[in-house]
Amino acid sequence: MLLVRLTACAASANLFIDYLTGFLPVISHPLPRFAVITLLFGTLTTANYRGVVAGTALSSVSVAAKLAALGVLCGTGAVYLLTHPAVQEAPAPAPLGHWLNAILLLFFAYGGYEMALNAGGEVSNPRRDAPFAVFGGLLLVTLLYTTLQLIVMHLVPDPADSIRPLADAARVVMGPAGAVLVSAGALLSVFGFLSASMLGMPRGIFALAQSGDFPAQFARIHPDFRTPYVSILAFALPAWLAALFGSFAWNVTLSSVGRLVYLAAVCAAVPALRKHQPTAAAFRVPGGALLPCAGIAICAVLLTRADLGRSLILAATIAVAAVNWFMVKD
Repeated sequence: MLLVRLTACAASANLFIDYLTGFLPVISHPLPRFAVITLLFGTLTTANYRGVVAGTALSSVSVAAKLAALGVLCGTGAVYLLTHPAVQEAPAPAPLGHWLNAILLLFFAYGGYEMALNAGGEVSNPRRDAPFAVFGGLLLVTLLYTTLQLIVMHLVPDPADSIRPLADAARVVMGPAGAVLVSAGALLSVFGFLSASMLGMPRGIFALAQSGDFPAQFARIHPDFRTPYVSILAFALPAWLAALFGSFAWNVTLSSVGRLVYLAAVCAAVPALRKHQPTAAAFRVPGGALLPCAGIAICAVLLTRADLGRSLILAATIAVAAVNWFMVKD
């Protein structure tokens, strides 16, 4: 999961560069790109190193800004499609391999919803509220993504080769001002996502160390700021390196591949948890062991789309995790 999260942060930093290039083309050059990525991670690391208040506020503001910009694009795009002919015709049918590659990337696009359950212990009635929140959130995201996808596919001439497809669609619908609005919303959204990740994931590392499942050094608390500074630095450094040396597509695919492994592990745990904890939850999806087995099969099929380089990184991560488990299991 740590590999998934840090490569997701790296991919988001790459996306930040892509959208910022729309305002300042010089950012795409190696030295300015290095400076911006370093400044981005440096700022967020410093802020979380010193405390949590700024990170939580920024995350909330960025979510509101993102939804506002995407909502405007959905509304104006839908009206435009109803009153104008499509710029792009419907694509030709794709072979199975292309479908599997697309589904693999969808695991990145739809991933992260499960993180909302991490705060379940602080919810007044999680058995009632968690299913509604998860399925309601997935329904909202599905409608939003589907609408945006239809708008982009019908308004952008070559969406597959577009670096900023949403901004390109907004330019068709609302002119240059629309492209600026969506690009600014994307920048705020990515910055907020990075801020939330830098806030949450290091504290997950800290919790593992505090419970004895990670080396004790990761549980160190800063004497002045009272933050898990070792865990923050341990998460920020590899994410920064992955953003510098990897592209958006490379990091997204690696994050998706890593997600398949731990989602398959979660599916494999469901039958055992149902047997050993029969009264642990009031809400259960019908289907018994059928759905977990189907989930494992889907993950196994999609894992075949991983290339050698990403497979080696994934294998190395699993090896490190195994060594850690043997070190702390007693």
